Amino acid sequence: MAEEGEKEKIKKIAELRELLEKRIEDMETELEGLRVLLGFIDDTLLEKGFKRAEIVKPVPAPPEAVPPPPAMGYERSVPLKTVAGDLLADLYMGEDSMRIVMAEDKSFDVNTPPFTSFLVERVLAKMQERDREAAGTGEITPDKILSYNIVRDGDIIREITIRNVRPERSRELKSSIRWTLEKMYEKEMQTS
Repeated sequence: MAEEGEKEKIKKIAELRELLEKRIEDMETELEGLRVLLGFIDDTLLEKGFKRAEIVKPVPAPPEAVPPPPAMGYERSVPLKTVAGDLLADLYMGEDSMRIVMAEDKSFDVNTPPFTSFLVERVLAKMQERDREAAGTGEITPDKILSYNIVRDGDIIREITIRNVRPERSRELKSSIRWTLEKMYEKEMQTS
């Protein structure tokens, strides 16, 4: 009888250990996300603090370096790259929308952290939730609630479309997406 109770105790301790490991992993993901947001805030503060010093004349690009026109309805394109310069995706930005098209040579699996745990649940879903609350109080109309669509080929992410992006969220979304894809790419490189 006492031996049976001891086995049960060990089983419970092992389950608790598993829960703790999962919680630590979740907290590390959240901490990394918070670091991204802190970086975003630092960038914004630097930008606002150095606004007056930006009186440099832009140098026109040579005609052959003109990028192809962005997808219809999007005003500009921004390549999202790793620190080493590897292209992760192209981000097309419209007046109130974003379209992120993954680089053809990359295979971002929807199950690779921190895609769902950070980008979808902590960034996109939270913004959508805040918009729903704002629509409930009449701050915004229901048709202005942020929405997103993830286009997949099986588990491989091909593109993400985000609609009703307010200007103040644009930079945060761009930083969060780049950080998420970079972390996913690092994990892909470790497993291959």
